[in-house]
Amino acid sequence: MIEYRNLRIALLGGGSVGAQVAALLREHGDELASRAGAGLELVGVAVRDVNAERHPPIPQHLLTTDAEALILGADIVIELIGGIEPARTYILQAINSGADVITANKALLATHGPELFDAAEQVGAQLYYEAAVGGAIPIIRPLRDSLAGDRVERILGIVNGTTNFILDLMDTKGESLESALATATALGYAEADPTADIEGYDAAQKAAILASLAFHTTVPLEAVHREGITSVTPAQVESARKAGFVVKLLAICERLVDPVTGVAGVSARVHPALVPLSHPLASVHGANNAVFLEAEAAGSLMFYGAGAGGIETASAVLGDLVSAARRHVIGGPGVAESTHANLPVLPITSVTTRYQITLSVIDQPGVLATIASMFSDHGVSVEAVAQSVSPATVVVAGTDEPRATATLVIGTHEATEADLAATVAALKSSEVVSAVVSVLRVEGL
Repeated sequence: MIEYRNLRIALLGGGSVGAQVAALLREHGDELASRAGAGLELVGVAVRDVNAERHPPIPQHLLTTDAEALILGADIVIELIGGIEPARTYILQAINSGADVITANKALLATHGPELFDAAEQVGAQLYYEAAVGGAIPIIRPLRDSLAGDRVERILGIVNGTTNFILDLMDTKGESLESALATATALGYAEADPTADIEGYDAAQKAAILASLAFHTTVPLEAVHREGITSVTPAQVESARKAGFVVKLLAICERLVDPVTGVAGVSARVHPALVPLSHPLASVHGANNAVFLEAEAAGSLMFYGAGAGGIETASAVLGDLVSAARRHVIGGPGVAESTHANLPVLPITSVTTRYQITLSVIDQPGVLATIASMFSDHGVSVEAVAQSVSPATVVVAGTDEPRATATLVIGTHEATEADLAATVAALKSSEVVSAVVSVLRVEGL
């Protein structure tokens, strides 16, 4: 029997996730209350337009445009409006009024997380954000709590469902990026403006959150190296498949030592990468997400599931709600974020990994030796070379003579990002190289 008073829940945002949270809270309120130890009363939903159509529908008497009044009367505030403002102001108001806050706002956490966590710590409140990364996948609590006593070494994450859906169509159906994006848009996986997804901004925000949690160090969004998928071509995807790889947009967070300075720190980056078909992440299809984690004691762990969707994300929000309610029932201050290791955040030039470089070169004797020499001169060791003759021709500078070209696909041993960049610069200026077609990092070996 529940003896604790009802907890007043304010919901900010009535979009696809907010509407699902409101519906599930009304439908399963009694069951959630029995788990939390207190009744959960949804006292209102703040929206911009109370007359807008919503699926599932929200009872009209719960809708309001006065978010501030709703916040001041709540024990727990759920923020699902997204963006920076007014979400940041509302969350700070909620925290300063003594309410716990649940948010799925990855953009806000990636840019203002330390400010919000500090505000919560000052008043003994708690900020929950399981839904901010990976949708329904439970990854925040395992990193924050279950693995707090371990040393996380590396995270490889497929954390954007839209780009995974697009790259999966390019791999399995041979579609172009444009065609796959159109399909993703038609199915509702991509927004009308897909820039945040296909240019890697969404994944970079999530990488900043994961790295900060995993390494107990504040990793600012601007320190996350970001590349999107717009340069990925069907030819690259096909070449990857033939070589035993699949192309994925990865968020990579890792501990590393700068090879030049010897400084130990952490790195966070987002870019397309070649993943071996034998790696668990290679089998993540469609719009699903997965986070592959390597820890010193726990070893390799993988978290897999739906990375987006209204009802899926609502599941994570309600999990946080039950946790917040239990804290109210038990009492005590909120648990502060463990971001005090203060490890330096190292740039992309400190990273060491393998690469696959595709070149279009003049098809003539001695070219391969010239190319190999350029790699050697910059400290990059070649592991494998595949060559095919191209039907294209180019005109050699200083002559009027068209020359046939060949395509070289060169795989390297581990090399530093700095050495690789120097090698690519040399290749681009070489007379025997007509084009550097692509440079892809190889991850997960």
